[in-house]
Amino acid sequence: MTTRLTATSLLSRTLRRRATSRIPPRPFAPLGLEPSAGAPRSQSGPSYSTASGDPGQEPPPGMDSPIKVVSHLGNGGGGSGEGGGAAIDAGKSARRPLSLWPGMYHSPVTNALWEARSSIFERMMDAGNGAAAAADAGEQRAPTELLVKTPAQSRTSIVYKFATDDILREQYRDPWNEVRIGKLLEDLDALAGTIAVKHCSDEDSTTRPLLVVTASVDKMELKKPIRVDTDLKIAGAVTYVGRSSIDIQIEVTQVDQDGDNQSDPIALTANFTFVARDSKTGKSAPVNRLSPETEREKQLFSEREARDKMRKRKREEQKGGLEDGIHKLRAEAERLNTLLAEGRVFSDLPALADRDSILLKDTRLENSLVCQPQQRNLHGRIFGGFLMHRAFELAFSTAYAFVGQRPCFLEVDHVDFLKPVDVGDFLRFKSCVLYTQLDNPEQPLVNVEVVAHVTRPELRKSEISNTFHFTFTVCSDLLKKGLKIRNVVPSTEEEARRILERMEAEGLCN
Repeated sequence: MTTRLTATSLLSRTLRRRATSRIPPRPFAPLGLEPSAGAPRSQSGPSYSTASGDPGQEPPPGMDSPIKVVSHLGNGGGGSGEGGGAAIDAGKSARRPLSLWPGMYHSPVTNALWEARSSIFERMMDAGNGAAAAADAGEQRAPTELLVKTPAQSRTSIVYKFATDDILREQYRDPWNEVRIGKLLEDLDALAGTIAVKHCSDEDSTTRPLLVVTASVDKMELKKPIRVDTDLKIAGAVTYVGRSSIDIQIEVTQVDQDGDNQSDPIALTANFTFVARDSKTGKSAPVNRLSPETEREKQLFSEREARDKMRKRKREEQKGGLEDGIHKLRAEAERLNTLLAEGRVFSDLPALADRDSILLKDTRLENSLVCQPQQRNLHGRIFGGFLMHRAFELAFSTAYAFVGQRPCFLEVDHVDFLKPVDVGDFLRFKSCVLYTQLDNPEQPLVNVEVVAHVTRPELRKSEISNTFHFTFTVCSDLLKKGLKIRNVVPSTEEEARRILERMEAEGLCN
């Protein structure tokens, strides 16, 4: 059944509870753990709201009432007087404390999604006194029976009221009056995680909930610019499941400002892969099965299933015989030499180097930060959407400096989440223009790589936690005025190998 939770109803429920309870805040607990004794619990089952935010009855079946986003609280959220004229105490939270509550850096959309996700676990905790007591005693068992669910049961949507909410619009506006893609990436990751949790939920309070973590993002493609002065909707559902993996597709839709219903409202599509872990052992855990119902759902299931089989087949081919391995090494060596030829000219004969080319190392940018508690997710680790946001901002800046004009984002080619990032980690983002595709003079492509390193100075150690690949282009008007994109060449074998690996993944190598 399509989710009908609203951020407004959750907020109003929060305020009612705060008015009747003075229980002190609970300490943060990892996802899947029972809250401490005496902590307030949410109502059993979701609440619903009217347009004004007052609680109401459940909408009739079949009505799509998506999660709504509020950018601020109305009267009574922070003041004590009838008119709300008293000063707001900055030391108090307008929301009730949740054991599952993450950091407060995140957008109102992400916060609404995470509160909706938390309510799933709290409903399970409230299912029965005996079960809750067992959970408090740490006696929850791992799920033993897998359910069969439909995509409709995990389908979730959320609406951005940009046309009427000035504060929300300002939070997402970029300098060119479009939606900040980096901020949207956070919300897409939060939505995908909520969908994955819904699919894994078995509504059994005697079993401990599974942890779901982002494994990768594949082909997030922008089909048209996303305006910030027009309402926006994001919606998604599970499309395919493996043993412990969950594939989710999300669509971002926005009707054109002129009201043209004939044009395609889809502005962006994204594919996420999550993996499920046992919340106690940390090992991979099986997930509920999926039964597609509509023709579209069956088509998506078949496509993702074929992709999964192809990926497994490629892994097997990489373990091929000695003869095949020698042939591949020779072919790779030839491609490496071809890529490095121009780089050698830059190194050995710089005065004769091609002025329309540039060394990869000369396109690099870098920034660093220490990860803060406000950036954590429901698991207590740094939110993957935050990492994508920061990586996108650096990739955009890298393309901007390389092109010399504002770049246009086209797609997220691929994102890998290799290692978790913890609060307090010293994180370094390193970017470069990996290669350019200049075959189409009307739309040259700039491929930017961002690599995130978790650095531990005390141990003199650095590990790669994430890799991100983005594709940008430039405005056609600038190309008509004579703007040229330079070719990027590697100067080391390591750089050439990275280029080849990415081009092979994109199917650009013969």
